[in-house]
Amino acid sequence: MSAVTPQRTFSSFAEFYPYYLEEHSNPACRRLHYVGSLLVLGVLGYVLFTQKWLLLLALPVIGYGFAWVGHFVFEKNRPATFKHPLYSFMGDWVMLKDGLTGRIPF
Repeated sequence: MSAVTPQRTFSSFAEFYPYYLEEHSNPACRRLHYVGSLLVLGVLGYVLFTQKWLLLLALPVIGYGFAWVGHFVFEKNRPATFKHPLYSFMGDWVMLKDGLTGRIPF
C-alpha cells in the first residue's frame, strides 16, 4: 500500500510561492518553464498582430507542455497545477520575473 501525501493548503499566494519554488528546484525544469512562458508571450504577440485568433488554442499546449516535461523528466514530481491551478499559473509568471531579474537562478 502506498502512502498518500495530504494536500497542502495555502491561504495566500505569498504563502504558496515558497512551496512553488521548492517544486521547481531543478534548473532544467525552471528553464523549460521559462521557455514555455516566453513562447506563450511570443505567440500571443503574434496573434494580436496578425489576428489569427485560432492560434490562441495553442497557448495552453505550449505553456503547459514545456512545464510538464520539466516536472515529469527532471523534477520527477507532479505539477502543482493539478492541485493549485490559479496559484501555479501566477507562480509561473512570478518565477519568470524572478529568473529574469536574477532573484532566483536562471
